[in-house]
Amino acid sequence: MSEITAPTESRLAHFPVAFFAIVMGLSGVTLAYRASEHALGVDNGASQVVLIVTICVFLVISAFYAAKAFTWTERVRSEWDNPLQIAFFPAISISVLLIATAMAPIWPETARPIWFVGMLAQGLLSLVVIANWIGHRTFQQMHLTPAWFIPAVGNIIVPVAGVGFGYPDISWLFFSAGLMFWIVLLTLVFNRLVFHDPLPGRLVPTLVILVAPPAVGFVSYLQLGGDLDPFALILLNVGYVFAGIVITQIPKFLTLSFALSWWALSFPIAALSIASLVYAERTGSQAHQTIGLVLVGILTVLVAGLAVRTIKAIGGNEICKPE
Repeated sequence: MSEITAPTESRLAHFPVAFFAIVMGLSGVTLAYRASEHALGVDNGASQVVLIVTICVFLVISAFYAAKAFTWTERVRSEWDNPLQIAFFPAISISVLLIATAMAPIWPETARPIWFVGMLAQGLLSLVVIANWIGHRTFQQMHLTPAWFIPAVGNIIVPVAGVGFGYPDISWLFFSAGLMFWIVLLTLVFNRLVFHDPLPGRLVPTLVILVAPPAVGFVSYLQLGGDLDPFALILLNVGYVFAGIVITQIPKFLTLSFALSWWALSFPIAALSIASLVYAERTGSQAHQTIGLVLVGILTVLVAGLAVRTIKAIGGNEICKPE
């Protein structure tokens, strides 16, 4: 019996917290589909189907990670102590926030307490992760990656549903914190990318995370009551600028083997598509609507491919093993 269960135990011990990036990606698809349905004036239920799939995936991943935390507590502690992996822990609270945001238009009374739990968890995880960054350990430049944006992005997400739930002050608090740390981390990350060793191959896809903060920030700013003023336009167009920078790295992406970090591509593309469609709705810009819908199409193909490749990797024992 021990010989039979050992491989399962071993794979569970190496079940990474980065799996929650899948939930972020699927949540982004849900919200992008809803934005495109609204833009086209259709309601084909695709967004609701993806939302249900997202919730199921979140519950499955949460169950596995909870089992790991209970059975292999030292492995979770090891992830937390790893400067490359600690930034992925807020992906858990971000997943909760995104699911609540996606649920809000159809199940508002259920979404509200879920959002509140996600907001509290996001605030706590952000503080603890940042305290860890400036704490007793010495970090090296090689430890700094675009994944460090994840806690900042999570804070900026809070207002998207928070304002509608009646929490404008809390939403401004999280938006302010996210914006501040985005600017600080952007400087640090660019210093690392330009003046130090290149990112390891499996972390190169995290470059796409650069797109998410300004794109989400644009949507959140408008939710907070902002107009299409210069600040809002800067946020949206910075998202496009970073998307352009990422496009220049596509030849490098094509040489890389699959890893869970590839899911980092999904949510930023979803965020930029939503931002484009929101701008198109506010201004009537056909060009921005086209950009948004094209990005939704790219997102659909990308996530479908990632889902197939992830299932294949799980079946082939390519992931959930020692790094």
